[in-house]
Amino acid sequence: MNSEGRAVFCFTHDLRVADNAALCRALSQEDSLACVYCFDPRWLQPNRYQLSPLGQHRYQFLYACLSELDWHLRQYGHSLSVYMMSPIEMYWRLYCDSDVRRVYGSINAGVDEQRDWQWLRGLDGMTVTQVHTHTLFSAQQLPFSVEGVSDELVASHQASSLANLPKTFSAFRRRVDDAGIPIHAPLGEPEDWPLTNIASSWPLDARGVDSLPIPETEGEPLFHGGSAAGLAHIHHYFSGDWASCYKETRNALDEPLHSTRFSPWLAAGAVSPHRIWHLLKHYENTHGANESTEWIAVELLWREYFQWYAHKQGVRMFAPRGLTGRLPGSFYPERFQRWCHGNTPYPIVNACMHQLQTTGYLSNRGRQIVASCCIHELGLDWRYGAAWFEQQLVDYDVASNWGNWQYIAGVGANPRGAHHFDLQKQADLYDPRGIYTAAWNGHMGVDQLDAVDAADWPVMPER
Repeated sequence: MNSEGRAVFCFTHDLRVADNAALCRALSQEDSLACVYCFDPRWLQPNRYQLSPLGQHRYQFLYACLSELDWHLRQYGHSLSVYMMSPIEMYWRLYCDSDVRRVYGSINAGVDEQRDWQWLRGLDGMTVTQVHTHTLFSAQQLPFSVEGVSDELVASHQASSLANLPKTFSAFRRRVDDAGIPIHAPLGEPEDWPLTNIASSWPLDARGVDSLPIPETEGEPLFHGGSAAGLAHIHHYFSGDWASCYKETRNALDEPLHSTRFSPWLAAGAVSPHRIWHLLKHYENTHGANESTEWIAVELLWREYFQWYAHKQGVRMFAPRGLTGRLPGSFYPERFQRWCHGNTPYPIVNACMHQLQTTGYLSNRGRQIVASCCIHELGLDWRYGAAWFEQQLVDYDVASNWGNWQYIAGVGANPRGAHHFDLQKQADLYDPRGIYTAAWNGHMGVDQLDAVDAADWPVMPER
């Protein structure tokens, strides 16, 4: 056990107690510990795209996750201290005012988060320990990592440690399958907790979860935050035969159990990918494996690929030209607003965007349809679409979101270039009777896309 200075565990996108390897590491090495969470006020302020990164649907989900996590910690004599400030400010205060010299946490794929952790490592006498909790594999398990790679190298964003990451998902999947990498069983809840919750004696103005602003949303949320709600949903999904039909039903636009809908809890870290993987394997052992159950595993591997892709690419995940050097699209404010609010000449797109704004969720097929429209029909900079998804989606994950948008735009991990969908064909295939479009008011759009021309002169309506 360490005796010099104090130790904290910083929760980020790992909002769970069970199967949290980073938390277990901290508990095994410390005899006193505080659990903290940084709620950055900038999440609610306009960013470079003039959008606040944290929308109401995800905030409501996050609030529920934090509330449950705090309740869970209290069962062990601890609590969750929430600091409403930037991560750098929180770390600096912990360092200067509270004598914190050891910080534990999970490895993040986001560039901003990695920079914050790297800044923390630079403080004199500070020890930072991070562990992978958001992925199926660790850096050491990957068959294409360079020799000597460690969690610390990946956490400090040394992209050279992943220099051999395949450029496409297909190649990634083949390498992983050929290597036969074991996926460890999920860990239980930690049994040995420090008796001392040092946060209670800190001079800092530590707040409880209930001090955060109450989320303001209309109606019942589509997803309830927290590990208990996530596990209940996952167990319910595997209790029927939906998993055995997944490949045939996954493209449905608005059927709750035609896709897994595990993503909100995975993104927040309320449920680990290891747990879902092993519940899937248990289902296969009891009900039999088929192409559909295999496809669920493939989707989990897609998510895995984008996590490591984000680690390798760093800031290039957000570059307009991505990895290709080509620049698709520009920014047209009127078109962007029409797209965001479902007021385009394309009913299927309007319906999808109305559902997204109302519920914070959109099927994978719906996401592909509206992203293709944003980039190709409307000629918009793909990054604005990705930023809108970041604000609106309850299941926003930095790696999956920006990686998928790059893929559709043809500036990322897509060997065939951009994906341009025929919108009418998509409607005919996935909404042939127009039920979905009608339910989400898809026909309440405009016939003409632009009200002004390139010189800002009014455009006469088409007759």
